Amino acid sequence: MKKNKKVIVIGAGVAGLASAIRLQVAGYQVEIYEKNQTPGGKMNRIHQDGYQFDLGPSIVMMPELYQEVFKLAGKNPDDYIPMEKLDPMYDVFFGAQATEKYAISSDFIDLIKTFEQINERDTEGFLTYLQKIYKRFNVAKNHFLQRPFRHFFDFYNPYMIWQGLKLRTLGNADAFISQHIKDERLKQMLSFQTLYIGVSPYSGPSLYTIIPMIEFMYGVWFIKGGMYTMATAMERLFKELGGNIYYQTEVDEIVVKGGRATGIRLNKEVVAADFVVCNADFPHAMKFLVKDTKAKGKYTDAKIDKMKYSCSCFLMYLGMDKKYEHLDAVHNFFFSEDLRQNIEGIFNGEKLEDPSFYLYIASKMDPSLAPKDKDGLYILVPVSDLSTSQYEWDEQTVSFYRNKVFTKLSGIEGLEHIENDIVSESYMTPIDFKEKLNAYNGACFGLRPTLTQSNHMRPQSKAKKCENLYFTGSSTHPGAGVPIVLLSAKIATEELMLDDGTFQNSKVEVKSYVNEADAAVKS
Repeated sequence: MKKNKKVIVIGAGVAGLASAIRLQVAGYQVEIYEKNQTPGGKMNRIHQDGYQFDLGPSIVMMPELYQEVFKLAGKNPDDYIPMEKLDPMYDVFFGAQATEKYAISSDFIDLIKTFEQINERDTEGFLTYLQKIYKRFNVAKNHFLQRPFRHFFDFYNPYMIWQGLKLRTLGNADAFISQHIKDERLKQMLSFQTLYIGVSPYSGPSLYTIIPMIEFMYGVWFIKGGMYTMATAMERLFKELGGNIYYQTEVDEIVVKGGRATGIRLNKEVVAADFVVCNADFPHAMKFLVKDTKAKGKYTDAKIDKMKYSCSCFLMYLGMDKKYEHLDAVHNFFFSEDLRQNIEGIFNGEKLEDPSFYLYIASKMDPSLAPKDKDGLYILVPVSDLSTSQYEWDEQTVSFYRNKVFTKLSGIEGLEHIENDIVSESYMTPIDFKEKLNAYNGACFGLRPTLTQSNHMRPQSKAKKCENLYFTGSSTHPGAGVPIVLLSAKIATEELMLDDGTFQNSKVEVKSYVNEADAAVKS
């Protein structure tokens, strides 16, 4: 293996850190340059008056993918990211005053009992849905999610087209679920998770109903200290392996000479490298960091502006003066009366009169995240990205959404006077995601995973028109969501090593979800 070649990674987000660790393990000399003063990107932390909040991602699915990067380095993941399985996984609330509540258990027997309580006939349909989507999950996992599409014929060949047909991607998520389930409450429980990756269930490909399947079959987990523990653990591991991170150092340009990336420019200083891996959001990087016209390829400024973007988020971080025993779960979802109208409003740029939202109480699992006998509440409202929004983000808009959330929460027993319990309060808006984290158009999940912006039609890890330049993160293949961007890091680093002649298949044994499920079926 060729040793000591230098790789620069732009951005210490999840995929950037994972890429840096993989390359450092492989024998490269890796440096990370990060514009902010802490690791994690959107997986960051808000410190506020003695309360600690995860900034963005909060739900841990597919824990083996989190653990893989530590195993690759010969480490025990439990020493870095201790996890605990949640039961219930989350609670869901329906109705104008959120008076109808169901606990969604990670125990399959309890889950079926809950679904039977809602609608017995639709429970049969739920089992049919699981059986069908599990088959498609296997196809996606084995043929699409863990591989690049470097060349035209990597996708357009008889075998891959046959596998693609098995995915049945032409219908939308809601239409697929509606074939098997009629009760609106159950449909909403199965469809809202597409918002985890920023796409509507009413227009996004039906394949994305694999997200609730993964939750129901494998559970949801909590990392001690919250999701930010994953970011700091990867930073720690990278440094232990001899890597260097430069914080508060914003990259101004990816230097390209003769059709090859040769380093980065920091203000007037050029830092040379053999390879560059960019974890900055792909649209932002192509528009502002890649300044060589030929290196942009088809991703011109006009093309970037015409692409479709995911929804964004309005986040509230609330330090409360009490514990909330009336809320049983760490994760809580509150549905609007008309979810379709709510979600269509998001992607039409409307201000939402009845928004659905998500409430996360990490201090229930880890009391150290809030002062003694108090809770911190994290509230996320999916909203339009800045290119779609027909309204401005100002104090009036913040107040508008704040009031909508508290009106619904105050209808729950024990939360009648929730506003009076607030002792500390801050927000993140789409503008913050754009300005602080370089999320293009403030779109939290990057490019929207439409049919024409997925798989081989999504930006790939290896730059098409520039050698020695690679991309990773939510706007690149295979897409958004923490487990998926961890896969994007794997793809990007393997592409780099393939070009460098150093690629070897990983010998790390990572538990397979597919094998685990097969064993469960056989037993």
